[in-house]
Amino acid sequence: MKNCERLANLALAGLTLAPLVVKVDPNLNVILTACLAVYVGCYRSVKPTPPLETMSKEHAMRFPFIGSAMLLSLFLLFKFLSKDLVNAVLTCYFFVLGTVALSATILPAMKRFLPKHWNEDLIIWRFPYFRSLEIEFTRSQIIAAIPGSFFCAWYASQKHWLANNILGLAFCIQGIEMLSLGSFKTGAILLTGLFVYDILWVFFTPVMVSVAKSFDAPIKLLFPTADSARPFSMLGLGDIVIPGIFVALALRFDASRGKESQYFKSAFSGYTVGLVLTIIVMNWFQAAQPALLYIVPAVMGFLALHCIWNREVKPLLEFDESNTEIKSQEGSTDEYSKKVE
Repeated sequence: MKNCERLANLALAGLTLAPLVVKVDPNLNVILTACLAVYVGCYRSVKPTPPLETMSKEHAMRFPFIGSAMLLSLFLLFKFLSKDLVNAVLTCYFFVLGTVALSATILPAMKRFLPKHWNEDLIIWRFPYFRSLEIEFTRSQIIAAIPGSFFCAWYASQKHWLANNILGLAFCIQGIEMLSLGSFKTGAILLTGLFVYDILWVFFTPVMVSVAKSFDAPIKLLFPTADSARPFSMLGLGDIVIPGIFVALALRFDASRGKESQYFKSAFSGYTVGLVLTIIVMNWFQAAQPALLYIVPAVMGFLALHCIWNREVKPLLEFDESNTEIKSQEGSTDEYSKKVE
């Protein structure tokens, strides 16, 4: 598993840098970059214990409404305030967030070259005058934050598309790695809600497209084109992370049973097919498309057909990652890790 992840990391890095030296078809670049980001994030999410943040059914049902409120708020900010002012504030926010995400993404690779106690010994820092607030970190995290902060400084000063994409990919990988849906039922609720959300805001209002074009921050991946009228193709990070956490759940479901990645392959294939359909329809109509309109049915459909074919609908619907964590604690963590790998 680790070898596959390393190869995917190298391929993702090469694909991200490729447009600097050779002409790359932006449509192909969108598909390969998004799929590799999902692949890397999924495999990084497979650990002896589930991801730290687990979404409940209630959160999944509320998420489209919260997302709609945030989207509309940003639209109004850009409409009534200076675009430069809003983007300046967002740049400061994403400088901090980007440093954290990029540091966490490169940390596993750096740990191998650092002393073991640097990776394990915790340093606790308490805020002055607010002693109850504290932050825990290791020396390795500090070392990883140095290149992360320099890179974010380059992004803030230049806003180069390459810097934007690297930060965006770090957000995607961290999002897929750290977030858990908990169960496929919660995942179905979330994806269905965002399926409707994406359609409404793209097809029936100008809000989504307007915010995407005005928002000068790494919330989307930019793919250079040869068209001067439209220099970049765009793909929102939500179109990678939201389906990605569902695909990652399928991989951890396979791993929890000690079997090959059979349902992961179905869900991942569904994501790829859905993304290809998005690109085809977008080019056919020459208009922005809600990617989740095509990705959500493909991911859920491929997975549903596979488990129906295997007659394993009940085990899949009853899967709960909180139970997986208990099992791994009762048994040997090493044995669980061997199953995963």
